[in-house]
Amino acid sequence: MGNDFETETLKTNQHEVTCKQCGAKLVFAPGINKLKCEYCGAENEIHIEPVVIEEMDYVSFISKHSDTVPKHQLSTVRCNSCGAQTTFDSNVVSELCPFCGSVLTVKNSEIKNVIKPWSVLPFKIDTKRAFQCFQNWLRKLWFAPNDLKKYATQQEKLKGLYIPYWTYDSSTITHYHGLRGDNYTTTETYTTVENGKTVTRTRTVVKTRWTPVSGTVYVNFDDVLVLASKSLPQKYTDRLEPWDLSELVPFDEKFLSGFRTETYQIDVKEGFEIGKEKMNVAIRQAIRQDIGGDHQQILNMKVHYDDITFKHILLPIWISAYRYKNKIYRFMVNGQTGEVQGERPYSWVKITLTILFVVGIIALIVFLLDK
Repeated sequence: MGNDFETETLKTNQHEVTCKQCGAKLVFAPGINKLKCEYCGAENEIHIEPVVIEEMDYVSFISKHSDTVPKHQLSTVRCNSCGAQTTFDSNVVSELCPFCGSVLTVKNSEIKNVIKPWSVLPFKIDTKRAFQCFQNWLRKLWFAPNDLKKYATQQEKLKGLYIPYWTYDSSTITHYHGLRGDNYTTTETYTTVENGKTVTRTRTVVKTRWTPVSGTVYVNFDDVLVLASKSLPQKYTDRLEPWDLSELVPFDEKFLSGFRTETYQIDVKEGFEIGKEKMNVAIRQAIRQDIGGDHQQILNMKVHYDDITFKHILLPIWISAYRYKNKIYRFMVNGQTGEVQGERPYSWVKITLTILFVVGIIALIVFLLDK
């Protein structure tokens, strides 16, 4: 995309996703970068242009060009239960929300113009492989309800979604003030009571000598990943990392065929503030290394961000959501690596029985020792 700010509205070319043999809709086949007909098996290669995926200057975008950046026109539905905004096919009148399992209806749909993604990371594992990873993960859960394992037999509930992300690059210069702590040992005397008598003893004690310090650190960042969705728990999506972003390809709607797409709920500016928090973790680590010593205290730090660029990308996630005892649980599978993360319920019956079993074993051991 680069720095081209020409206004553009992207629409799907229907002839490119329709099977020439039987007329059915072609869907993207994960792992082979082809469109495949689910009815007659015909395959169409997706041509990927060998172009460099450029990034946009952040300051220029915020100050001048936010309204003229290329747009992507989508029909979206907002879930009244969890607030997720996902794409909705025109021929579908009702479907379940992939994020929480609530019913979505076409009356809640709207046409939205959102920033067109720079690039997309196509699904690498198909639903069968993702479901196997999902089942393996469920089998390893301790104290899971029995009916949770039964749920793992319903492969059709696992949905493929492209989730919006921002990535940020930036060079940073940070001036800081802090304290360096260096350990040293000293010998001190103390009194204690031994055999009814007060005696004097000595011991070696480690103490810390603090010295005021200041300095400057330089840290460069590349592709700091920020989730642009508010529909998924970030602590779980973070655990789906790492993603191999070297496999990103220029955006093409054909990669989305057969999958759902969520639109971003966190804009570029808000996303950069989240990105700063991630950068600050690395900056503080660099400051501690610069201070040295055995202990470090950072009293204040002033960060200057420069050469900021960003891009909008879509990453693939297989997701399943269902309600268990009036609570929503979501499970996610990284569509590139197969990594599984998610929320899970606990069987308090199993936990209670386990505790009683352990207590019973301890009581039996005590009884036998008394005998």
